[in-house]
Amino acid sequence: MKLQKIIERLQKLHKKKIDLSLDRTFGLLKKLGNPQDKLKNIITVAGTNAKASMCYTLKAILNEAGYKVNLYTSPHVQFYTERFIFNDKEISEKNLIELLNDIEKTLGEDNATVFEILTCAFIKYAEQHKDSISILEHGLFQKYDSVNCFKTNLCTLLGYINLDHLQWIKNKTIDGIIHEKTAKLLNSNIFVNKQENQEITQKIEKALINNSSNKYFFGKDFNILKAENGFIQYQDKLGEIILPEPNILGDHQLGNISTAIAASRKLFQVKDQDIKIGITKIQHLKGRLQEINSGKLKDLIGQNRLIIDGAHNIGASKAISNWIKKQNQDIHLIVGMMKDKSHKEFINSFKDIVKSITLIDIPNQDGAISKEEFKLKIQNHISEIKISKGIKESIMLNSSSSNQIFLIVGSLYLCGEVLNLN
Repeated sequence: MKLQKIIERLQKLHKKKIDLSLDRTFGLLKKLGNPQDKLKNIITVAGTNAKASMCYTLKAILNEAGYKVNLYTSPHVQFYTERFIFNDKEISEKNLIELLNDIEKTLGEDNATVFEILTCAFIKYAEQHKDSISILEHGLFQKYDSVNCFKTNLCTLLGYINLDHLQWIKNKTIDGIIHEKTAKLLNSNIFVNKQENQEITQKIEKALINNSSNKYFFGKDFNILKAENGFIQYQDKLGEIILPEPNILGDHQLGNISTAIAASRKLFQVKDQDIKIGITKIQHLKGRLQEINSGKLKDLIGQNRLIIDGAHNIGASKAISNWIKKQNQDIHLIVGMMKDKSHKEFINSFKDIVKSITLIDIPNQDGAISKEEFKLKIQNHISEIKISKGIKESIMLNSSSSNQIFLIVGSLYLCGEVLNLN
């Protein structure tokens, strides 16, 4: 409760939740002694999707190779402390409270968004662990995102880029999104993940033409393939590695894993064996095809499976739909989303491949679309749409049969509510 009260207080310091600008970030960092200039070994991670997966995969590989890692990700699923990892350990709530109190005092009469404050807080605290490798995930975009405050970095990992958050930019096309995520990337090394198609890869390549970084593209400079016999084969100019199954669900994760491997081999000369073991030890990704194996909600469905994913944009829905197509069980999809998302396009990815679709409200989120409004928006595209009072009730609707998967998607906020309820 103490931490939540601090967050609520910080939320009042700036009238906008999101305000794309770097002025406030640099102002606060200056008051903090410019800690961003004192950190070594910075890796930044940008893109629309795949950022957290690349972060945690790279961390697992580097840990296996003997490196310590600081990690900053957003948003959190259940607790704000999830965003802050220093020397491989999540910060305690007590230490985060103390840190944010100190940052608030330093900010004084100035204002900043909560994300800007949290970012500056991470960077200031990471100064105590400056010899570790610091991996920072960008927020909304990159160009005016508060993580974009460093003069140098080791590399940038650039994830899957697709349409999302269009309300925040003037050029509401894939070209506009690519510009926002690449225009201000530092000149060092850039590793570009697998994209939806070759056209997007070529657009990224063109956008980076004036960036003097060493650039490495999936499909050209590194690759990963999954054979029918289950073997996973990674390749780059340094050679080939036969990999075991990673411990995270979904074949879409292979591109994310390969991008992290490429960076670890090129920049850190990590041994093949450390890579092989590392990808089997990727920290459990909350809300990313996360299977819930015990708890109150799981008890409701017996031997059926309960899986949650924070997928909330078109690119993520396509990745999840591809995963669904490979399952040999009926899928009951349960969806809750925020108002500012592409609801029709998101749901359309699941047309004719799931047994049922049930819409619910996201509890405790004023910015969520109501299940009734959601249904009105999509009912002409997909028939047989159900609505339910809540998470528990939506699961109970179809719990009488066996050999089924209940898949809850649409928002990381919804994933957090599911985990808390479970």
